[in-house]
Amino acid sequence: MEITITEFTEKDTEDAIHIWNQVVEDGVAFPQKECLDKESGRAFFQEQSFTGIARDQETGEAVGLYILHPNNVGRCGHICNASYAVRKDRRGQNIGEALVRHCLKTAKELGFRILQFNAVVSSNTAALALYKKLGFIPLGTIPGGFLLKNGSYEDIIPHYHLL
Repeated sequence: MEITITEFTEKDTEDAIHIWNQVVEDGVAFPQKECLDKESGRAFFQEQSFTGIARDQETGEAVGLYILHPNNVGRCGHICNASYAVRKDRRGQNIGEALVRHCLKTAKELGFRILQFNAVVSSNTAALALYKKLGFIPLGTIPGGFLLKNGSYEDIIPHYHLL
């Protein structure tokens, strides 16, 4: 399967919300607890430095997305942060890798110097393996840094990648 990643437009809103909310509802990766609705979703995806929508070239279906934005302001504004979401029924098909690779390129083009992940959940083994493969550097472990949907706490492992 080949995918194309393009910049979010308003016509992508429904697909992007659906994919994003799947991850939020899982409660094991994103810090958000509340799902997006049409109004909040459109605003959320438009306010990012870049939102990329991945589509299956053959079917045209949206299969994943990423958001990219500054991780901080001022003297740390050169560091960006990103989140990735792949549609549940399309996970394990290397879509996440395509999203991360596209994000790295886009972040550099936007003038960022470092991509930092604040909270990679330690049980997210697929993400950890991918980030290792792509050269991200783990910064250590924060014990119990993520509240899972089931009420238990999981360690997080911040990572960075020089652009």
